[in-house]
Amino acid sequence: MQRGTRSESGCGEEISPAPPLSLTPMFSRRTDWKLAPNRFSMAIDEVRAAGLQPIDLTISNPTRAGISYNASAILNSLQSYQSLDYDPQPKGLGRAREAVAEYYHSRREQVDPEALVLTSGTSEGYVYLFRLLTNPGEEILVPKPSYPLFDFLADLEDVKLVPYPLLYDHGWQIDFHSLEKVLGRATRGIVLVNPNNPTGSYVNAFERDRLNEICRRHNLALIVDEVFLDYSLDGSEHGSFATNEAVITFTLSGLSKISALPQMKLAWIAVSGPKDHVHSAIQRLEVIADTYLSVSTPVQFAAPRLLDERAAAQSQLGLRVRANLEELDRGLSQQKTCSRLAVQGGWYAILRVPVTQSDEDLAIALLREKNVLVHPGHFYDFPQDGFLVLSLIAPEQEFRAGIQRVFDYHNAT
Repeated sequence: MQRGTRSESGCGEEISPAPPLSLTPMFSRRTDWKLAPNRFSMAIDEVRAAGLQPIDLTISNPTRAGISYNASAILNSLQSYQSLDYDPQPKGLGRAREAVAEYYHSRREQVDPEALVLTSGTSEGYVYLFRLLTNPGEEILVPKPSYPLFDFLADLEDVKLVPYPLLYDHGWQIDFHSLEKVLGRATRGIVLVNPNNPTGSYVNAFERDRLNEICRRHNLALIVDEVFLDYSLDGSEHGSFATNEAVITFTLSGLSKISALPQMKLAWIAVSGPKDHVHSAIQRLEVIADTYLSVSTPVQFAAPRLLDERAAAQSQLGLRVRANLEELDRGLSQQKTCSRLAVQGGWYAILRVPVTQSDEDLAIALLREKNVLVHPGHFYDFPQDGFLVLSLIAPEQEFRAGIQRVFDYHNAT
């Protein structure tokens, strides 16, 4: 009996045709993002479709920025015969965790390898921590401006992000008054980016003490992203939160920035704080990590050598960043329409520009009229227009040409 003609009871009763199956899958609300390309992305596609290759002042991938690597050392490090044996260790292989602990030791900071959990990247580290700290709908505080990745990670983990502002007054600082106002019963932790991306501002000693006091008072965790920690512009060494004992603290970092090797996909969570909290957190993180077992064996065996390679990469990138910042300042000294905000570390500079249009419109105009690619400030959640974000790791000649085109555009308008 065919469906939609007669009932199978044999009574000969007519029945209605079955409704057609829906062609639209029923996706979860957590992935209900606006997937259509925005105007800025469409403008980039149009320029490249026309055969133009803009000067890219948004570059964040060091492997595409003209940095020299010790190719034989890196490739040979991945050829260990031990990689043929699968020995699943939830927190990561001891050899790799010891190499990470040695990295901190070289900075005169003592981190126990047993307090480290390896991940495939800091993004996965955030996933672990959001799962560890929050129930669905609970809140994590995040800085603003900051990197836009947090929104997607929070959506996927059913976490509500609550922004707290960074204020600029001859330098960046945490707005503690606003931060305490947004704390609520559902708040479970505070995210710091040290130094911040893109502001390049480090958390100072006063801010660290104040954050510890707030977290103690409200029983909150600190989540500290330190991927750019080693990239201080003045060469000074800034202390890591990986040794913060005052409150439960989860410090994220990895090879992506430390050794300028984002493709190697090795990062970690360092857990510090009161001993009982640390012990409980590591036990739970170990179960979460055991569920995924995501870090590849070859990169774990290669970790000691890959971390050793950081000196050469950081030296090149440091020279590049400082040279480009000096070039930017030279250009700024010869015109009056633009200025830059103070920066302490990282790979980015923030250019303050006249507000004659939205930052997105300005970035599109620079792309179409000057063939130079910059990020509008709203990409990083700047609260108002008048800011462009420039990468300082672009090759020096390209950076020089690119910022001159930015200045030419503003001088002409």
